[in-house]
Amino acid sequence: MMGPVQVLVVGFEHPAFSGEILAEFTRLRQAGIVRLVDLLLVSRAEDGAVETLPLPADAGAELGGLVAGLLGQPDGANETGAGLAGDAMWSLADAVPPGSVAAVALIEHLWAGPLTAAIRKAGGNPLEETWLAPDDLAALEALMAPDGRPLR
Repeated sequence: MMGPVQVLVVGFEHPAFSGEILAEFTRLRQAGIVRLVDLLLVSRAEDGAVETLPLPADAGAELGGLVAGLLGQPDGANETGAGLAGDAMWSLADAVPPGSVAAVALIEHLWAGPLTAAIRKAGGNPLEETWLAPDDLAALEALMAPDGRPLR
């Protein structure tokens, strides 16, 4: 059974890939925390067209197909896929601002697999999943800090 899989879209104004991100994914995989399932680079033109970009040479040529297939965007297409089935439609075009480049990663949370299985065994189903935005995270840290200063 797979652990929960997150779609993470990270924008880059001026991409400068040095291998540090992939090295961190390797470290996290070795620690049993997360696994990079797939990775796709895209650019969105000012007119809204989305196209795939080649990954850095050290990323591996086999990456990108799963993200493209899941999000409904064939390799090299200039259209955005509606993406991800379910009640809440999600669009890559909505996530990537015009005139920018983004990395779209599928990340399996290995640590959460046993917890998810235990929840399902108890008859539970996740009703909502979200991540706190940076401003919300800062507000939470301020609330948690005993002297009002953010924890760091």
